[in-house]
Amino acid sequence: MIFSLKRMKLFNEMVLLIAALICACAILSYTVFTTILDDVLTQYIGQEAMAVAKLAANDARIVQALNSADPPKEIQPSAETIRKLTGASYVVIGNKEGLRYSHPDPSEIGKPMGTSNEPVFEEHASVIYRGEGISGPAIKAKTPIYNAKGDIVGVSSVGFLDVDIQEKMFTYRQEILGLACLLLILGISAAFLVARRVKRKIFGLEPEEISFLFKEKEATVESIHEGIVAVDTDYHVITMNRRARELWTDVPLAIGAPIQPPYLRDIIREVMTAAAGRTNQNIPLGGQLYVIDFSPITENGRVRGVVLTIRTELEVEQLFKEVSKIKSYSENIRALNHEFLNKLNTVYGLLSIEQYDEAMKLIAGEVKERQDIIVFLISSVRDPFLVACLLGKIHRAKEAKVELEIDHESELSSLPPSLDTKLLVTILGNVIDNAIEAVKQKHRAGGVVKVSFTDIGRDIVFDIQDNGPGISKERQMEIFTEGYTTKNDSNHGIGLTIVKQSLERLHGQIYIADSALGEPK
Repeated sequence: MIFSLKRMKLFNEMVLLIAALICACAILSYTVFTTILDDVLTQYIGQEAMAVAKLAANDARIVQALNSADPPKEIQPSAETIRKLTGASYVVIGNKEGLRYSHPDPSEIGKPMGTSNEPVFEEHASVIYRGEGISGPAIKAKTPIYNAKGDIVGVSSVGFLDVDIQEKMFTYRQEILGLACLLLILGISAAFLVARRVKRKIFGLEPEEISFLFKEKEATVESIHEGIVAVDTDYHVITMNRRARELWTDVPLAIGAPIQPPYLRDIIREVMTAAAGRTNQNIPLGGQLYVIDFSPITENGRVRGVVLTIRTELEVEQLFKEVSKIKSYSENIRALNHEFLNKLNTVYGLLSIEQYDEAMKLIAGEVKERQDIIVFLISSVRDPFLVACLLGKIHRAKEAKVELEIDHESELSSLPPSLDTKLLVTILGNVIDNAIEAVKQKHRAGGVVKVSFTDIGRDIVFDIQDNGPGISKERQMEIFTEGYTTKNDSNHGIGLTIVKQSLERLHGQIYIADSALGEPK
């Protein structure tokens, strides 16, 4: 329940906020509209009062009756008719002395008019004004009445009482209020729907949760060792971590700026078009070779951008070497375990049939052989990594039923301090593995691999020969191409590529020549 209430917090706040805004807008609109309506209605009623006053002033019967013996008798019915037809509160006709000849209240006929007529008689002007009369405050209009000669013979006064005006205003205000309430209901309903949609779009998260997730995502992206760059459909960078900035120092790149390299833009376009990622793309940028993965960002089936995961080729090589080293150790241990189990089973069998002398000979031979190999390698090779590598390859060759010989004239007593022996182990291990695989593929038994090495002079030379199928001259350069392999499975084709790249880093060279064992290698 607490979780549900927390999840509803933002939803309720959004609805209340939008509803409050709509209420405020409705109240403000109502106030403004009623104020404008008051002004417009006042002007309109004033104009209407003037129109009625001029209508009465131009009525022929009223003009003629002003000179009759009993003006009120003829003017009163005409004035009342005009009043009722136009909806005016009163229509009063007065003579030049300001005496009334008509009035809605007959008792007021013959009495002086309640307001002054000086502007009408002295200035010959028609006036509209708000004034206080015997009937109460009203909007009034007065205009002179002319006879046929053009002389002023009277005044026409028409008024709309404030009481009547307020009744009309109340009707209009009710209509405006009803419309405002309708808009308020519609607005609150729309606010509810909008809040629900927004809540759904942000996966029901609260602002604090969104802020935390954003910071968490930013910290996560920044801590990733690979470079991360995210771009939108317009090829503008929207996210970039610290590692990407470190790697692409030579490439103009900033958040909000477009991706500039054309080749990079082409691959991003292809990924967005196909909505499918691409991995391990070797792309040269700024004088450096990068390995980049491209992953599309999708939303509701639409591609909204692409994420680039960037690594340098050197990092990939180092990772591969570490994996290769671990794999090599694992294979060596497995080979040793397999060989020792075989020898142990043989010893057990000899003991079971009471051939104790033969068992002792086998044990002594094994101990002497291993001891001789270990003593030779330790005395000839000073680097423990190389010793471990060669011992491992000897055991692996035995498991593969391949004879691995190490020339006893070999010597590697000193290595330059600057030489990276781990790279040397990688090179040696891959080449020997290839030789073992080659002779194993050709010979079920009788495969031979011979290894010799020397550090005479300024060079370190390893000579690895085998009696495998060899390599034709036409293909001798192809074997160093990434992906090239003569094996059937997909886990090969990179070892010799790593060998060549590692040799280049050590400023070394590799040569292929005819083997003294009878096959070119």
